[in-house]
Formats: sequence, C-alpha cells, structure tokens
Amino acid sequence: MELKKDSNAVSIDMLLIVHSEKRRAAQGAHSDRPADPGAPPQRRGGLQGVGNGIRRWQKLEGNDLHGNLVEKQHAQQTQVITSYDNQGTQLTVEVHPRDAMPQLFKKFSLAKRLQVDKNGNTRPRQPGGKDTHAYPWDRSSLKSMALDLRQFEKLDTYASQVTVKSGLEELVSDLLQEAHSDLEIVRAIWIWICHHIEYDIEAAQEKDRQAFKPTVILQTQKTNCDGYAGLFERMCRIAGVQCVTVPGYSKGFGYQLGQSFSGEFDHAWNAVFLEGRWHLVDSTWGSGLVDSSTSKFTFLYNEFYFLTHPALFIEDHFPDNKNWQLLKPPQSLRQFENNMYHKSEFYNKGMLSAQPQTSIIKTVNGKATVTIESCSPTLFMFMLNGKQEHGLLSLRKNGMKLDVYPPTAGTYKLQIFAKGNSEIYSSVLEYTLKCHCADNDVRLPAELHQPVGPSWFSEQMGITKPSHPEPVIYTSDGRCSVSFGVEEGISVLASLHGDDGPVTEETQRRYIFQLHREKQTELKVQLPHAGKFALKIFVKKRQEPGNYLFVFNYLICCTNTKVNWPVFPESFGNWGVDNELLEPLSGVLPANRNVPFKLKLHGVAKALVKGQDTWPLTLSPEGYWEGSCSTAGCREVYVMVLENANHSFYSYILKYQVNAQ
Repeated sequence: MELKKDSNAVSIDMLLIVHSEKRRAAQGAHSDRPADPGAPPQRRGGLQGVGNGIRRWQKLEGNDLHGNLVEKQHAQQTQVITSYDNQGTQLTVEVHPRDAMPQLFKKFSLAKRLQVDKNGNTRPRQPGGKDTHAYPWDRSSLKSMALDLRQFEKLDTYASQVTVKSGLEELVSDLLQEAHSDLEIVRAIWIWICHHIEYDIEAAQEKDRQAFKPTVILQTQKTNCDGYAGLFERMCRIAGVQCVTVPGYSKGFGYQLGQSFSGEFDHAWNAVFLEGRWHLVDSTWGSGLVDSSTSKFTFLYNEFYFLTHPALFIEDHFPDNKNWQLLKPPQSLRQFENNMYHKSEFYNKGMLSAQPQTSIIKTVNGKATVTIESCSPTLFMFMLNGKQEHGLLSLRKNGMKLDVYPPTAGTYKLQIFAKGNSEIYSSVLEYTLKCHCADNDVRLPAELHQPVGPSWFSEQMGITKPSHPEPVIYTSDGRCSVSFGVEEGISVLASLHGDDGPVTEETQRRYIFQLHREKQTELKVQLPHAGKFALKIFVKKRQEPGNYLFVFNYLICCTNTKVNWPVFPESFGNWGVDNELLEPLSGVLPANRNVPFKLKLHGVAKALVKGQDTWPLTLSPEGYWEGSCSTAGCREVYVMVLENANHSFYSYILKYQVNAQ
C-alpha cells in the first residue's frame, strides 16, 4: 500500500488485514473458521513473533486454493491465511482484491496521517506554523481553504436526507456513499448534523452528561454543544478523518457586550485535518439558533461556521489552548473580550469592516457615527433601544453611514441590520452607546425613515441625477426645490412630515407641488413653519397594480422663525403629468383681489378659472394659458379645462382657498 505525500490518493495492489489471537485448546484442535471480513480489527495485545507452524490458505467461497494463489484469484474473492507459532498464537491474514479497497477503507475506519504515541496509540497532530493564518483578516475569503460551495449541492441534498437506521457506524457508512474525499466526508457529516440534531436547552442548563453520548444523541436527535462536538469528532474518526474537540469561551447565546470570561468553558467546537492543515467548524452554531426571548431552538442552517477563516472564528470563539486559534499572532483573552463582535450575518451578507471597532462607543457633542464597508450595495436599517428613531442612515455604493443623536443622556442599545441578497433584514452589528450630554438642538422627525438621501437604491428604483445628492437640505426662507430624473413608466409621490404644527395627514402633500417636464420631476416645497421635516418620496410603476413604495427621504431644516408658508393648491386626478403651474403657487388666495394665473397645460381645448364668476384663460404664443380672476364674493376658486372642443364638460384640475375677509 502506498500513501502519496500530501495527497488523499491511495495506490493499493493488495491489502492485508492481520488478526492475532491465542489458539483455542478446546477439543485439542484449533478453530478452522475463517475470520469475518466484515469485523473491524481487534486489538488483542502485541504479537511476539511467528515460528515454524502450520499455515493454511482458505477462501470465503468456492474450493480451497493451491499454488500461486494471489495472482490467480477472481476479483471478488477474499483469501485467508492462518498460521500458528510454537506458543499457540494464531495469526490470520486476509487478502482482499483491489476492487474491495474503497469499501474496506470505510468499513475499517483507516485514519490517515495519525501520529503514534509511546504506547502505540494514535493521536492527532498538534497544530503548528503551517496551520496558522494571519491576523487580522485579509478579506480574501470567509473560509480557511479555497471552496466552491456549488460543488457540494448534490452532496448536501443527499446528506441532509439520510436517516438513522441503526447505529452510528452504519449512519457514517450511508453518508460516505456520495463522499469521495476527506473534504466531502467532512461536508457530509457536517450537513447531516446541522440538519438533524436540535440544540437541547434543558440538557445544556442541567449539564446532563447522558445527552453527550452519540448513541443517546441519535435516539433523541438532541444535544448541547459538547454533544455536537463529540458527535462530529466521533463520526469523522469512524470515517477515517482526523478530528478533535476544542473547548473554550464563546460569544453566543446569553452573551452581553463587554462581558468578561472566567471559570469553566461554556462552549465546544471542532478542528478537522484536511489537505495537510487544521480547519475549524462549529456544528452547534451551524444548525440553528436559540431565541433569547423564548429560549426555543429553531433550525436555521448557517454556512459561516463550516471551515471558517480563523481570523473571523476568533471573534466569537476563544479556545482553551491558544494553538487552536490557528492564528499568527494569537489573541489574548483580554483582546477577545474587548474586540468588536461581528455576528456571522455581518460576513454572510457581504460586510467587510465597521467603524468604530469597539463594542462600546461614546457620543461626541451629542452625536455618534457608525460606518460600514460592504463588498456590494446593501440595504441597512438601525434601531436605537428598539425604535427606528434619532438617527440619519445614508446608503453608500459599498456600505452605509449612520449618525445617531440620542434624545437624552444615558446608555443605549444600538443595533444595525442588513438585508443582503435575501428579503429579510438580519442583525449584523450591535453597540452599547453611552451619551453623557444630548444635543437638544437636534430633534429629528419621528417620520424620518431610513434611508435618508438618494443613493444607488433610489437609482435602482427609477430616480436618477438628483439635484440634492446629500441627505440634508437647509433652507433660510422655508422654501426649496428638489428635482431628479424619472425613468419611463415610473410615477412619483411625495409627502411632508413634521412633529408639530399644521402638517396633518390631510395636508402633508399640500406643502409640495409636483411638476413634470419630460423625464424630469420637480418638487416645490414650502414649509409651514421653522423646524425639521421629512420629505418622503415614493414610486410606483404605472402599469402595475398595488401601492406606492417608499424609496428614501430628505431631512429639510429651517431655523427662520418667521417662516409661515401656506399650502399649495389642491390638485385633482386630471392634473396632467406634464402640466406646469407658474402662478399662483399659494393654495390660499387673498380676498377681493384680482389674481393672475399662468399655467402650461397639455392636450386641452379650453381653460378657465371659476370663482363667483367665470374667467377664461387664453393661450399665449409661448404655450401658456394666462388670465386673471377676482376673488370677491367667493370662498373657493377652481381651475377647469375642456379636453375636447366637441364636448361641453369641463374637468376640475386645481382648487384654491380664499382667505376670509
């Protein structure tokens, strides 16, 4: 048998399996029953030597063999040679054909590359320099070896569907049917455990040692972290893969930011030896999670903890022996306690780094800033003490920036969530935020949702080239104009929200007047008073049913206490997409005045203004409908149009209020 260096390939022409035992004295004769080829080799003490004794050749099937037996055997036959020495020790040698090699490796669990101690027992090689990875993470991969997860699709499906029939060895044998390398063996075992073994919270709390035994785990399909690690190690060893259990501290269920670790270890995971190096896995955390509010376990497969890069694994796993960090340089327990904890979803969803790099942050002049860098555009949201308030979150092409303004002094829990490629936001980062002095001048509207300001996402939703690329708009007179391109077939809706004053649900759109020019939309905004307002922007595809979708909002700020703008005129459904209003822009007209009107209206035959009387508008050479109207004796004024000259029905398009005398 030849084992090629640094390879899993095995070249075998013949495999000899040797059994030694004392010759039975019963009836003065030795047993002539051949050794069971299906039984694993048994250790019965060292063989002192073989003298000149009786030697016999046997077959399991067919006639006795004679002569040059090895070369003449059929491919499916097994030969057995039995010999005795002068002390009565029996030596049985099985000769198996070449075609039986793969099954025999699985059957007899031939562990490869195992060291032997002074007593002859096999033991795993301890991690050394060639096993280590550089710290901090170099961003090259989430894994400790090059992997294409697509290569596991068939194997993963198969392994997840294998059921327990009898014992552990048969289960491993079934899993290995589709595994053709050590890597695939480890993958099959990992997938099976992660999809079939449930975390037993009661056993973990009671420290029930019975729950750790593989036989009990197979029966109940429940265990705790020690049981997961022990089962994983046992199954790997049965399959012939070097594996060890690593105890240590973890930032898992029940972990509190800034927590110190001491006393007995609270977790266990595994290291496996693949392709000449040690690699780390945690099947407990790969299988699912425990809800902290209900203490119930939910199966939720997590790929992150399979062959995790050690520089990432150290963020929430600290082994009892620093060598099992597989890092250069290794980290101290104090560093482990103080280092920023990025949850697995942080990396699963494509995050690369975050600032600050400490889990406890303090405000400066009432503000704290968090930035995240991601490898691709990602949607984010945040919660401060469980509410999406008191922060400005703006999206960047590869990440986000969050400014947080706590309303009062105190300690806060800041959580950041990311969406990634899924439809679900997942918690990726958590900080403890300490505010010694709040900035009372900053009071953000409660309706200011995330994100704030245009971004790659608004462009993706059909809004392009905004006139204001920054998230905050400052105005000294309480008015502003925001414009942007709109893709074909997209409708835009906007509304203004403040925390106090006359902006109610009925009038929140009346402080915005929307104008369309070809593929450009302009939003004219007039604030009812000084303060901070959220200008929310929604879009919808015209040809599709359903509601408008929120895209982003601006924060509009005005400190001028003299500002007191009225609403814009109310528009009706017949107000055309490409219509333009030049005057009057105020939705409230003075009483007893002649008020000039100027509009650009498309596709109409006639236009008029109706108050106490009717006032026709005329079409100018420049394409504007112009005229004037007296507000005497009326409470409301309407602009009306006739779309077809052959009809006599006029449609309402604008409505104005008239001030009381």
